[in-house]
Amino acid sequence: MRKPGLPKLIATDLDGTLVRSDDTVSAYTHEVLDRVRAAGIRIVAATGRGPRLTSLVRTDIRVADYLVLAQGGWVLDQSEDRYLRQARISGEALGQALGTIESVVGPLSVMFEALHHDESPLWGDYDPTWRYPVRVEARTRPECLTGDVIKAFARSFQIGVDDLLAVARRVVPPELATVTQAGLDYVEICPPACDKGTGLSVVAEAVGVDPADVLVFGDMPNDLPMFAWAGWGRVAVANAHPELLAVADEVTLTNDEDGVAVFLDRLLSR
Repeated sequence: MRKPGLPKLIATDLDGTLVRSDDTVSAYTHEVLDRVRAAGIRIVAATGRGPRLTSLVRTDIRVADYLVLAQGGWVLDQSEDRYLRQARISGEALGQALGTIESVVGPLSVMFEALHHDESPLWGDYDPTWRYPVRVEARTRPECLTGDVIKAFARSFQIGVDDLLAVARRVVPPELATVTQAGLDYVEICPPACDKGTGLSVVAEAVGVDPADVLVFGDMPNDLPMFAWAGWGRVAVANAHPELLAVADEVTLTNDEDGVAVFLDRLLSR
């Protein structure tokens, strides 16, 4: 359970947590985050968004000291504009993971995130149900697997994403790849030992903060590792996935009600 006093570091997910359903962050939330930073508390964005969306991340959380991107695989120190972690998964390992999942659930539609510069395209099979603006460069799977990539998005049109994740967790060895889902219809396949918990541990080591002094906010299964890692407090928004609600210390208002900002506002006012 969360401790008395204030944490030394706060990490928050973005989409579905800090960011509202209309893809905006309220002026109130920005103002509260400014006050958190002024109080000497470090702020970290912990998101599934890859480095190709760095500019968007910076727009949504302006005062972040560090960006934990790509489900923890990439960690950016904003003050020095340098990466502390840049993880990729080999095409061979990713192909093996995809093949293992497909042996159980059948063919998957897959998009690959390979490039890290701003607004770079995804590769693979374009899916018109993808809810965010995206440019997909059509490539065959063998072409996409010729080198290392940041991560892959895999979708089944036969079963839902929670069932697909359950299969992937069961059949993909953790030493081969990390699997999760972030609220879209896709399971994300990332490098082994890369999740928001290990990404935050890179930040904590860099700044000398103990996990016991870290407060985190989230909404989806991809936030489970950082909930397991953080010790000061784990807060889910009310719209969170049941898996996250089950392990949260506290539940705040929904993302559309600025739940993160409301919680932090009250925390600063204690």
